[in-house]
Amino acid sequence: MSTDAAHPRETAARVTADDVDAAADQLDVRLAATDEQFPTIAKLRAARRTWARLLELSGVAETGRGQRQHVVTSRPMMASYDPYVNMLRTCVATFAAGVGGATSVTVLPFDEPLGLPEAFSRRIARNTSSLLISESHVARVTDPAGGSHAVEKLTDDLARSAWELFGELDAAASDGGLVAALEALRPKVEQTVSDRALDIARRKRPVTGVSEFPNLHEELPQRRPYGRTQPVLRYAREFEAMRDDRAAQPVFLATLGRVAQHTARATFAANLFAAGGIDTVTAGATDGVEAVVEAYRQADAPAVVCLAGPDPLYAEWGGDLVAALREAGARHVVLAGKPESVDADVDDSCAAGLDALAFLRRTREEVTA
Repeated sequence: MSTDAAHPRETAARVTADDVDAAADQLDVRLAATDEQFPTIAKLRAARRTWARLLELSGVAETGRGQRQHVVTSRPMMASYDPYVNMLRTCVATFAAGVGGATSVTVLPFDEPLGLPEAFSRRIARNTSSLLISESHVARVTDPAGGSHAVEKLTDDLARSAWELFGELDAAASDGGLVAALEALRPKVEQTVSDRALDIARRKRPVTGVSEFPNLHEELPQRRPYGRTQPVLRYAREFEAMRDDRAAQPVFLATLGRVAQHTARATFAANLFAAGGIDTVTAGATDGVEAVVEAYRQADAPAVVCLAGPDPLYAEWGGDLVAALREAGARHVVLAGKPESVDADVDDSCAAGLDALAFLRRTREEVTA
């Protein structure tokens, strides 16, 4: 080792203001844009505000260009099922990135979750940004969201939260270095992932085509597989896993009354079961217990039955129907609605706001038992 090497402290002392300015001028920031339009706009605006404050405290001279932001449409937000919906997701994300002030944007092809994108999907991705720039003129206006109270408030909240987090990480790094800062960040990331997963499980944050309005009989476009890649934790991965492993038997929808009377709950239940890879067979319009049980027998008497109808008919003959279906072979009875709607011993129920993932896992166990 050469004895002429400078001591690290001596090297650090030689760093000049010009060096800091030059370093800051060479840094780009890469951010993700999701289909949550206003949070994405506010995130990019808050990032520039935070960056400006960081440069100010670092003694960096005014460079005149601000933060260079390269934005990529989010991979986790995309879904492998009903992939054409990804065009809408990436379009909204790209629009939000442009309105938020991104320097450049990469639009991922809609079939990226399925494998290697083809010429058509790459062309659509390119044309998405071209349309927004050349026809919608998103790039012509500087900060088009500026002055909007909702966006300004959200931007300010994000910037303040980010600066507070930077302070916590800086304190952790001062005590234990970079590793300590990363360890301090980890639980916050995990909490965010957990909160988002719970919203998706409850369908409070719907994924169109997967957790909401799924089409079990769609034919997906075929794509060549990737080579070795990093796994992507997609938002809808748990729903997609159930879709990959389709249930062998359907659920029988025991619909009560006329179509107009039961269609709302029957549609809700059918969409919910389909989100878990479970098909359904519907009784159709019925006028009593005998009609429902006859339709049940014609459907080969599936083990799992779901009652779908209005509360008045639940109260009138729902209890008798549950007893008759059990006698005809139903092993597991689900009620579309609140359990207190029917005077009968049902095994489970489904209504808006439930943990859809947990419900579907329970139902799949009964379907495959």
